[in-house]
Amino acid sequence: MNLKVSGKLKLGEKIGYALGDTAANITWRSLTTFLMVFYTDVFGIPAAAAGVILLVARSTDGITDVIMGMIADRTKSKYGKFRPWILWTAIPLGIIMVLTFTTPNLSVKGKIIYAYATYILLTLIYTLNNVPYSALMGVMTGDHEERTSISSFRFAGAFLGGIITQGFLIYLVEFLGGGNENRGYQYSMYLFAGLLVLFLFITFYSTKERVQPPKSQNTNILKDLRDLLTNKPWIIILVIGLLFQIFNAIKQGVTVYYFERFLGNKPLAAVYMVVLLLASMAAALLTTPMAKMVGKKNLFIYALLFSGLTTGMIHFATFDDIGFIFTMGTLAEFGAGIMPVLFFAMLGDAADFSEFKNNRRATGLFYSAGTLSLKFGGGVGGAIIGFVLAHYGYNAEVQLTIDSAIPGIKILMSWIPAIFTGIGVLIMLFYPLSKSKMEEIGTELKHRRRKE
Repeated sequence: MNLKVSGKLKLGEKIGYALGDTAANITWRSLTTFLMVFYTDVFGIPAAAAGVILLVARSTDGITDVIMGMIADRTKSKYGKFRPWILWTAIPLGIIMVLTFTTPNLSVKGKIIYAYATYILLTLIYTLNNVPYSALMGVMTGDHEERTSISSFRFAGAFLGGIITQGFLIYLVEFLGGGNENRGYQYSMYLFAGLLVLFLFITFYSTKERVQPPKSQNTNILKDLRDLLTNKPWIIILVIGLLFQIFNAIKQGVTVYYFERFLGNKPLAAVYMVVLLLASMAAALLTTPMAKMVGKKNLFIYALLFSGLTTGMIHFATFDDIGFIFTMGTLAEFGAGIMPVLFFAMLGDAADFSEFKNNRRATGLFYSAGTLSLKFGGGVGGAIIGFVLAHYGYNAEVQLTIDSAIPGIKILMSWIPAIFTGIGVLIMLFYPLSKSKMEEIGTELKHRRRKE
């Protein structure tokens, strides 16, 4: 047995792994923050239709994520099960991201068809890349606390991807487009695609897979699915992931609308998003010590409560309360930054629990079925934005409809996302894997692996 299975990882490997999520978030944040406003204000797709596109495209992930997880678990190569997919999909992901933000001259119907085709293909290639990437964290080490540390680095990298995207895209579109937003978005995506391909190559070459399924385990899809669907910790984490991603998707997707339409200062949105992402990075790096002190379950509950309440407070801001908006937004984002770190670490814990209980391990399946909740949650969040804007009659070309939609934009920025954190708190109370239970599971699994 490789003694490094349960040991500490070098800093360089953690940073290399983190850059993979920098790449993923160049794509992900472009979608969650800018795709809706790109569809409605640049490409010219009606708000309700754009919302349906986001929801339908993300719904397909429910099937493709699980299938990809099972494929990755059964991949055999000299590079491992998960790392090869990061390499194989890097360039295709960059290409389809550019096409998604390209605006061919079509009728409204043609634009909707083009948007469906490019966005669904993007979500498919993203799945082929990101499901194995996420699962890789579960096999880099068997130490559950070290896994939390890897997750902290990962989301520091993710938030760096957010800074690149959310901090610079507005300015890049203006600079590279020279007043033409259609061209500005396309040229900006050329630059972003090059960066994400580079970062994915670094992740592939700097990481290793160490944890393997038990040697006695036979390939059996039905048993893997049964283990998954009877795993209470995983089911709870799945629902929590859905809820906090709806929360995040609404907050991120409405930010540009809020700053441009309510505050009348679109460039300030970039500053706001960078400040929030810095808070997220700090939260990600502090999650490991905080989780050691209070446990992952308790920390998740505190983060949901804190982030939900501070997000809701933004509703009381007036158009000139910039300091208050930044303060509440930053505090809310600190809590939100903790959630994905814990989520992906706890997916690994659920996989450990399955191996402990059933003597079977399907890491890719556990992570894929978990990440589908995040993608679907992003689709639901985007759809909610589209439906609320449509309900208030939003039309980017008619000022009167923009003014009438401001109340809807304000509640999308505050109480609507906060509702989902409240539901998350109630569900998280039933999560069964305490810190002491994970220590028991970790000790037993180490013992079993030494015997193999």
